Amino acid sequence: MGITERKQKEKQEMRQRILNGARKVFLQNGYEQTSMRNIASEISYSAGVIYFHFKDKSEIFHELHKEGFSLLLKQLRVLDVLPDPFERLKAGGRVFIQFAQENKDYYNLMFLVEEPIKNPDQSGFQIAVEAINHLHSMVKECQELGRFKEMDSEYFSFMILSAIHGICALFCKDRTASFHSKTNDELMEHGYACFVRLLEKD
Repeated sequence: MGITERKQKEKQEMRQRILNGARKVFLQNGYEQTSMRNIASEISYSAGVIYFHFKDKSEIFHELHKEGFSLLLKQLRVLDVLPDPFERLKAGGRVFIQFAQENKDYYNLMFLVEEPIKNPDQSGFQIAVEAINHLHSMVKECQELGRFKEMDSEYFSFMILSAIHGICALFCKDRTASFHSKTNDELMEHGYACFVRLLEKD
């Protein structure tokens, strides 16, 4: 490996170390109470090192969002080989739930840690919009084949996402204790199966 390649590799490794440390700090402190200084402290480097790679905490936060949504979208895209859009839609919900189970930190950061967005037009969440559009396109394909034809596609997509997100958020925030006779995995799997049965009645 040449000098240029080695330096590039070291740069990428440092960026990833910063992002890993920042993810932990954002989750512990919330957005407002997170600073470049305590991100630096988390990974035992100076704040100057962090500023060399990222201009501010907002850029780091958006990069973490991008990582998480890119990973989720990649898993959803695997289902594109399924010819039936309704089967793809049902499987997509299970992938979404599995993503939350296996990537709790990412899920909390993507959906549950609030950032006050100063300029919505430049919020940097285009990858999140792409993931939502992916769901919306599956709903419209289902409608083209006769399902949910009486539903507004955007309202219906919002309802589906809200239901699945509710399942995931209760799990990620440990709010399932009231259902003490069921395990988390049982609640998520069978709760979603009940939701699917409602969709199948259309």
